Amino acid sequence: MGHRRRLTVPLAIGIVLGLAGCGLQVPADPNGTLERVSDGTLRAGASPDRSLIEVRGDEVSGAEADVVEAFASSLDARVEWTVGSEEQLVTGLEEGDLDLVVGGITDETPWIDRAGVTRGFADMPGADGRNVVMLVPLGENRFLSTLETFLDEELG
Repeated sequence: MGHRRRLTVPLAIGIVLGLAGCGLQVPADPNGTLERVSDGTLRAGASPDRSLIEVRGDEVSGAEADVVEAFASSLDARVEWTVGSEEQLVTGLEEGDLDLVVGGITDETPWIDRAGVTRGFADMPGADGRNVVMLVPLGENRFLSTLETFLDEELG
């Protein structure tokens, strides 16, 4: 048994080092969301919420919209808004038409099987004690990690 362990540890280390040398980035974005959005366009979906997202014509505003705009700015990106119901917007995530969805969605969201979900942020201005989350395409873990890091810095 000891002989196998002596062989397994160096092999595992070799595999990890080999993958690191290949430029493998962890976490990964299989569809390249973070790379595409950076220096480009963040396609954000907004569902109206009484205190977090306000929609007037083509203009989206409110506390969550401000955070999304700031996140896009941190990536040197501009925001292109799409307004719709949560279901329409989650479908947009699944079909690759959207990168991020907001609208007073909480950590009790039913969309957990259809979208990546940030941690809940109760400190979002206007959240009224709710643990507000943002949705991203499933599997886009590098994008999700970058978003959560930004939210941690902005919202605490």
